Amino acid sequence: MQNLLLCISLALIGGLLMSRIAKKIGLPAVTAYLITGLLLGPYCLGRLKLAGIGFHSMEEISSLGIISDAALGFIAFTIGNEFRLKDLKSMGKQAITVGILQAVITTFVVDVVLIVFHLCFPSALSIPSAITLGAIAAATAPAATLMVVRQYQANGPLTRLLLMVVAIDDAVGLVLFAASFGIASAMEQGGINVITVVVEPVLEILLSILLGTFTGFLLNWSERYFHSRANRISVSVAFVLLTVGLSKAEFDVGPVHCSFSLLLVCMMTGTVFCNICETSEALMERLDRWTTPLSILFFVLSGAALDLQILSNPAVLLIGALFILSRSAGKIFGAYGSCAITGCEEKIRKYLGITLLPQAGVALGMTLTAASLSDGSLVRNVILFSVLIYELTGPTLTKKALHAAGEIPG
Repeated sequence: MQNLLLCISLALIGGLLMSRIAKKIGLPAVTAYLITGLLLGPYCLGRLKLAGIGFHSMEEISSLGIISDAALGFIAFTIGNEFRLKDLKSMGKQAITVGILQAVITTFVVDVVLIVFHLCFPSALSIPSAITLGAIAAATAPAATLMVVRQYQANGPLTRLLLMVVAIDDAVGLVLFAASFGIASAMEQGGINVITVVVEPVLEILLSILLGTFTGFLLNWSERYFHSRANRISVSVAFVLLTVGLSKAEFDVGPVHCSFSLLLVCMMTGTVFCNICETSEALMERLDRWTTPLSILFFVLSGAALDLQILSNPAVLLIGALFILSRSAGKIFGAYGSCAITGCEEKIRKYLGITLLPQAGVALGMTLTAASLSDGSLVRNVILFSVLIYELTGPTLTKKALHAAGEIPG
């Protein structure tokens, strides 16, 4: 426990110091936190095995998973704050259309590229793994995007649409992954299971929305009994943690396995709360300040969890490069086309796709499910490689896109 506390404190201090260096060379703080994690991880300082200096193993990092889950819960809760009725009336249809179309187009593009690769090199990548990777490509990292928006105080039509699309994107990605993985498993086993492909992913989304709606109303009801700022913040924190805990529940109803999406549940809680609580804006602002250390730890741990050993595998590097290029093309052209269809202004069409490139936790979570495929380890390593590239470059590209669109002050 003593060593763990030393590691956590070192992660916070190291992340903050690295962000000062990053600021001087124009890099987002998110990138600095990720680099700090890499330096403290098992492949750098952690290799020295010095007590309290760095993370010595992946198991040690995994033991701190509760921090990452809590951070994701607060991030999703904050993103839910963007779905206010006044904004939904003006941008809701655009956000839903763009969120769905760009995700579907990205999956299609990656599927086509990787299936063609399979036809050329059948032994390097199987069809089930190709379509699974295509579905994972749809997922975007809301945490990195939100951190960049906060750090540079970005504001404008592109930023508002971006935060909505990022939230919708994960819901669409969840459905695409469940369907694609169900088909992939069926191809390996020789039969399609309708429950796995259709029923369970739809049920997961519906259950998540219902649970999030319930906890959102319950949070608003609870806030009425407390009047001081400190007590209201405490209640909000308690409810977000409660929501994260409840979203981890799993159960079976006959042949159907029921579960929840942490991101969707917490996002829905935030959406409901911000639309029915009159003081939600002030509470959200204070909550953001309270959760800053948690967000820093989340990104440092994400950086520490990146497996640098994958860089020694040529097959992973080749398939990973194809995945990154095809996913980037899918996001950029998919966002441009869907924005054009919905009548978005030119700067949104031009820059939205670039801001959707970051990818991290959600994609890695999907690889845990994909591990049951015959070459599931290859799928995980390809995603680890893409996350390494996207997380180190994505925040910077997001910053540049928002700045070029004129939505970052100065």
